[in-house]
Amino acid sequence: MEFLPTLQNGIDDLKPSLFEILSEQQLASLLPPSLRYLLAVSTHRYPRYLLPVLNSFDEVYALIMLLVERHFLRTYGGSFTENFYGMKRARVLRVKGGEIPRAQLGASDTVRDAVKLGEGDVWKNLAVLVGLPWLKRKFDEGYDVHAAHANLLGPGYNRDRDGLRAGAGVKERFMHYYKWFLKNIYPSVNAAYYFSMIVFNMAYLFDGTKYHSPFLWMIGTRIRRLGAADHAAIELATAPRKVGPARPGEGGSIFSPRNMARSVTPRLLSSLKILLPTSIFALKFLEWWHASDFARQLSRKAAENIDLPPPILPSLPPAAKRKDAESDEKQRPSTASSEKAQTLNPPISSITLLPILTVPTPPSSTLCPICVTPITTPTASPTGFVYCYTCIHRWVGGDHERQIAFMEGAAGFRREGNSDEAEDEDWSKEEGSREGRWESGKGRDAVTGRRILGGTEGLRRVVV
Repeated sequence: MEFLPTLQNGIDDLKPSLFEILSEQQLASLLPPSLRYLLAVSTHRYPRYLLPVLNSFDEVYALIMLLVERHFLRTYGGSFTENFYGMKRARVLRVKGGEIPRAQLGASDTVRDAVKLGEGDVWKNLAVLVGLPWLKRKFDEGYDVHAAHANLLGPGYNRDRDGLRAGAGVKERFMHYYKWFLKNIYPSVNAAYYFSMIVFNMAYLFDGTKYHSPFLWMIGTRIRRLGAADHAAIELATAPRKVGPARPGEGGSIFSPRNMARSVTPRLLSSLKILLPTSIFALKFLEWWHASDFARQLSRKAAENIDLPPPILPSLPPAAKRKDAESDEKQRPSTASSEKAQTLNPPISSITLLPILTVPTPPSSTLCPICVTPITTPTASPTGFVYCYTCIHRWVGGDHERQIAFMEGAAGFRREGNSDEAEDEDWSKEEGSREGRWESGKGRDAVTGRRILGGTEGLRRVVV
């Protein structure tokens, strides 16, 4: 279908197909979100300087593209993305039929000078390239903010039911009529915009018109492929100029304003045709990398043999006691001895001033601190420790069996597997209900005893 127009009405090698134009428009539409994403990432590191730019991104982007597109229109005869696809913009000659095919073949240089964009044509094309997209983005954004709720919830939901108040200022009157325009007229204007684009695209596809857009028809400009004469003129226009004194008495330094405007600035703007498309392809690659399963498998294999130590927090027992607990764990101690080591120096609640029930840290990060078995369905608390989902969920809810047994003073449960009679005697002194003397750890982290904001809603599943 790329050569459908040429098969219908003779050979025109310089007429681009509709699919080339649509590809160019798609590339142009990817530039604003890509630059906005890069700016948003950089704003996290330098918010003081970049946050105002991010808040006014549409205006800043329009101003930058105004300078870039003006340079490309004057130097290459086309916009930034059109030059990337080897296309240009040309004036439509007001002659019978609007075409001069034989003159194009016999005198391409003369025809190029005849259809070259003038200064007035450049500004008309800038209005279509920069001004119109900026205006449409603003209208779309204003419609989403001020009018979308009225269309979704019906006419009964209207924040401006009272209308314009008496004695309203100029700004208030402008906003009132602006919202009225968005609610009542802009949907029809937007529909007419897209309908006209479809009509012109279909007419261009079947060679019914030389314009693929109604706005190019209004300014008398069409899209053409770059020919041999265009490449020769572009090479001559972009050839490096000799840097030297522009007038008697002026220095020949490259850093002088005149020499920079004559040599450095054009090269800098011309380099964008390589830099910006490359950045788009790089962002698309990063998007695929983070969304694909290949990246997750690679990171999983890289972290397979890494045993991360548990985080060190002030509320944990002293280092010497943790070492004793780890050495005892290697000798397969009883549950009572490990819990007793943990409760030697328990954290104290700042509200009730009572000691908080906690569990010791396991010797390996693959074990759940509560049940001391390999972790199933890993779930992390805000403190950084990872538990089994059921263990930490029931612990934060306050209905775990270890909490219940401790608060009820069930010494038999805590001495399970213990052969040390002295320890049994010590624990027997603590038998009986511990209500009012201890906190069970409800709503807190099981290792540190720190309160988890939001309760079980503060827990997060770990994707491995």
